[in-house]
Amino acid sequence: MEPPFLTSKSAMLYSLLLILLSSICLLSAADWPQWRGPHRDGISPDTGLLAEWPSGGPPLAWKATGIGEGFSSVSIAGSRIFTMGDGADSSFIYALDLKGKPLWSAKVGRPGGDHPGTRCTPTIDGDLVFALGQFGDLVCVEAATGQERWRKNLNRDFGGRMMSGWGNSESPLVDGDKVLCTPGGARGAVLALNKKTGDVIWQSKEFKDSAAYASIITAEISGVRQYIQLTGASVAGFAVDDGKLLWRAARQGSTAVVATPIFHDNCVYVTSGYGIGCNLFRISRSNDQFSAEQIYQNKVMVNHHGGVVLVGEHIYGYSDGKGWVCQEFKSGKLVWEERQKSSKGSLVYADGHLYLRSEGGRGTVALIEATPQGYTEKGRFNQPDRSAQNSWAHPVVIDGKLYLRDQDVLLCYDVKKK
Repeated sequence: MEPPFLTSKSAMLYSLLLILLSSICLLSAADWPQWRGPHRDGISPDTGLLAEWPSGGPPLAWKATGIGEGFSSVSIAGSRIFTMGDGADSSFIYALDLKGKPLWSAKVGRPGGDHPGTRCTPTIDGDLVFALGQFGDLVCVEAATGQERWRKNLNRDFGGRMMSGWGNSESPLVDGDKVLCTPGGARGAVLALNKKTGDVIWQSKEFKDSAAYASIITAEISGVRQYIQLTGASVAGFAVDDGKLLWRAARQGSTAVVATPIFHDNCVYVTSGYGIGCNLFRISRSNDQFSAEQIYQNKVMVNHHGGVVLVGEHIYGYSDGKGWVCQEFKSGKLVWEERQKSSKGSLVYADGHLYLRSEGGRGTVALIEATPQGYTEKGRFNQPDRSAQNSWAHPVVIDGKLYLRDQDVLLCYDVKKK
């Protein structure tokens, strides 16, 4: 109800102001609105967190169930948490409140697949949510209600082709008026759609690689904003306005290329598993032409799908055959490795620490200092309510909470310093 002193004209302005304010407030500093956080780098802006955990780990704030089968992580905006999971007849987007209470669900597409379940983490932009099912169904729904706005299928509508058979795992990128994803294939590997209508803005006809499992990032190089994507055959940059291929570096992956690229200081770092390793490329511009020069290629970081983070000038992540690794970003040199104390998994950074989540066994979560001085552990606990599946969903730390997804269970821990 508007205040009684407003005229009809001012009441209309008042209502518009409320709508605007609610839209602005939907995203805040305490949000994790997409895959790997605000900047897609696995870095949380949180501070004031526990620097050491008590025996048994931090306190459990709440547990939610009913989010289906899958490996999707969570995204958070305003007063809502979003994730995905398979139900009996469809994959779904699920919305919950900040206490884990279910709010709504929205159908995405066919469930199942090799390792059944969803892979994508929803992306929130204002009043819209975007999600990609494992069989290429891309949907846009309203954040408040789950009402569908539009849908496309990357295979049927855009000639999509994957490098191998584990289904679409990418999390869409929203940038300005565009939503971007990677169908792969002869009609163009990277695609930009109007986020409000689903209409095609461009498809990168110069670049026709099959899609891998990585997600697109943004970067500004020599004053030119661009999109960067990693496939099974290349790492490449694309013009924001029309999808023109700005640069490409041949980089042959194997079986499944998953980890999101890292951009820093005009360099792009990529890594993948199955014995491939990591590469650093310096991207340069001369006479309006971009080029990519390989700085190094080695097997210090052979990251399967747990992801890596850059903290300062060091990369951290799990390397097949070595364990948890700290690597110099610019030189590629190994700084330290630890293969005994914590097993293979995913990670997130917050407030000077790395949160390591083991994918198998008891789903152990460890807190270590993010330092090139060595592996220093500050606490650990075994995840309760473990499913029989690998806990592949990456952890999230935001607003003093640690979120762990394991199939139909979502756990929320209080990691704020008291």
